[in-house]
Amino acid sequence: MNLPKIVTSKTKIRFQHCDPFNHLNNGSYIDYFMNHREDQLLKHYNIDIYKMAQKTGVSWVSSSNQIAYLKPAFLMETVTIESQLIYHDSSQLKVEMRMYNEDKTQLKAIIWCGFVHFNLLKQSRANHSEDMVKLFENIITPIDVPNFEKRVQEFKTIKAEI
Repeated sequence: MNLPKIVTSKTKIRFQHCDPFNHLNNGSYIDYFMNHREDQLLKHYNIDIYKMAQKTGVSWVSSSNQIAYLKPAFLMETVTIESQLIYHDSSQLKVEMRMYNEDKTQLKAIIWCGFVHFNLLKQSRANHSEDMVKLFENIITPIDVPNFEKRVQEFKTIKAEI
């Protein structure tokens, strides 16, 4: 399997997601990140989380989000979003996503999203299948920092050195 470990997409910031200052509303960042990840799961890994839930009763639910807003995203701006799997175990995933300006010269936001594999029929946590674990092992790109705050600081340091 030669699958991408970091997946990327571009999107335009829309009016209905902005505040009165023409900045992307803080809550809307998560929507943009989640839409990106859902689209990329389908495109690159052939995972349709909605079909999976309908067919098997099992999919992922959000368990946590840690986000840092570094620079505003503006109305009608095209942004580039990247995401990668940074952790997995028998029933959990952690994904890092980053939003940049279009040419990736300015980091606007970073988020760590936690997901739990969940059996919707039993209303309980579920273990990942063997096939999923194989996929995760193939695409994981671990982050060598102990926590989110250190990761954000790492990006700020990189910018200061440039």
